[in-house]
Amino acid sequence: MYKIYNRRYTGSKYKLLDDIEKVISKHCKGEIFLDVFAGTGVVSDRMRHMFSQIIMNDFLYSNEVIYKAFFGKCEFDYDFIKKKKQEYSEFRNKEMIDNYFSSNFGGKYFSEKDAGIIGAIRDDIEAEKSRMNEREYSILLASLLYSMDKVANTVGHYDAYRKKVHIEDRFKFDLIEASNQKSNVTIFREDANSLVKRIEADVAFIDPPYNSRQYSRFYHILENVTKWEKPELTGTALKPPIENMSEYCRSSAPKAFEDLIDNIRAKYIIVTYNNTYDSKSSSSRNKITLEEIAAILNNKGNTMCIEKEHSFFNAGKTDFKDHKEYIFVTEVK
Repeated sequence: MYKIYNRRYTGSKYKLLDDIEKVISKHCKGEIFLDVFAGTGVVSDRMRHMFSQIIMNDFLYSNEVIYKAFFGKCEFDYDFIKKKKQEYSEFRNKEMIDNYFSSNFGGKYFSEKDAGIIGAIRDDIEAEKSRMNEREYSILLASLLYSMDKVANTVGHYDAYRKKVHIEDRFKFDLIEASNQKSNVTIFREDANSLVKRIEADVAFIDPPYNSRQYSRFYHILENVTKWEKPELTGTALKPPIENMSEYCRSSAPKAFEDLIDNIRAKYIIVTYNNTYDSKSSSSRNKITLEEIAAILNNKGNTMCIEKEHSFFNAGKTDFKDHKEYIFVTEVK
C-alpha cells in the first residue's frame, strides 16, 4: 500500500518534516493549522496529531483528489475497494483495446501495455462513479495516480519523458493506505490569495512555488488522468491547453506573496524557502529572493529565520552547491 509520501514530487518537504514539526512545536500555539500550498500533503499529515483542525489547499486537481482519498470525511467500503483492486490486477492478463491514454502516452511515458491498462482502469473508475461515494472514487483514482507515478518513464515529473530507452511493462495497481478513522481535515482547491481572505487559522504554513516551473504543466499527465476530459494534446511532452498557471512562478511573485501575507489571518506564519535563486538555470531560479521574503514577513510581525542544509531534488543538470532550506517563523503583530 502507498503512504502519502510515496510520490516523486518537486519541492516535497518530506525530508524536512522533523525540522518543521520541531519549529512549530517550539514557537507556535493553537488549534487550527492551515496548509496554504499543501503540495504532497505530507506536512498536513504530520500536523494532524498536533492540531484539532487541519485546512489543506492546493490548486492542482490531482492533489485535491489525493487529499480526499487520504483525509476524506465519509467512510468507504473496504471490501468494494479490494474487489476493484483485484479486478484491475487482472487487466494484466487481458488484451487491452486501444484507448485515449494508450494512444497518447504508450511507448513514451509508459510502455504500450501499461498505458493501455492505465487507460482501461481510468475508464472503468469513471464508468463506476455512480456506484461509489466520493471517498471510494477518490481512493481508486489516487491509487491509480500513485501506481502510475511509480513506473513512469520520467525523471520525477512529466515535463518530458526519457527517450531512446526500452520501457518495460512494470505497472502494478496498488492501493493507497486509507483509513476510516474520523478526519479533522477540511480540503480546498482555490487560489491561495483569495482563500486566506475568507478563513482564519492559528498557524499558517506557506511553501509556495518560487521558480518558473508551473506545477500544472509539470504534472499535466496526473491532472489529465484526474479530470479525464480527454483533451487534445500538443508538443513533444503531450500537454493539454494551458490552464491553472500560478503567479508565484512569474516575475509578479513578490507582489503576489506580499498580498498573501497582508491578507492572511493567523497568529503565526511559517514559511519555507530554498536558496535556488542564484541557480544558473533560469527555470530553477527563484522569482522571489530571500531578502524579499524576510522584508515582507517582518512587516507582518516579529520574524526569525532558521537555516538548514538540505539535499535538493533536481531533475536536470543544474548544480546546487551549499543548498540550504530556510524556515521563517513570524508571530503576527
